[in-house]
Amino acid sequence: MGLKESLRILVVDDMATSRGLITQALDDIGIKNYVTENDGRRAFEKLSKSPVHLVLSDYNMPGLDGLGLLKAVRTNGPTQKIGFILVTGRPTPEIVNEAKKLGLNNMIKKPFTSDSMKACIESVVGRL
Repeated sequence: MGLKESLRILVVDDMATSRGLITQALDDIGIKNYVTENDGRRAFEKLSKSPVHLVLSDYNMPGLDGLGLLKAVRTNGPTQKIGFILVTGRPTPEIVNEAKKLGLNNMIKKPFTSDSMKACIESVVGRL
């Protein structure tokens, strides 16, 4: 079984359309082992119970935003090694700097293509 088949991903975005665009890109890449969540707090609860290899999280979400989720993941023993990619439409220098301080693995700007998503994921987990 290759990495594409074994890689477990959690997609977190409060907007159904955005979740759909991310999962469509994953389908195009050939990654099928993913789950979705529309809320940062529920995503963290899910990760705490059942860790994945990689989180693809929107930045702008009500309640617990992408940086809050990243901080929670990095400060929790069982989840701190999970790969984390932030998905955002506006990667301001402030967001980028804060994300790097918190241990972000990579960032992808919306809109993205399946090819750019694949390259972004590969930079974190290795060749698919």
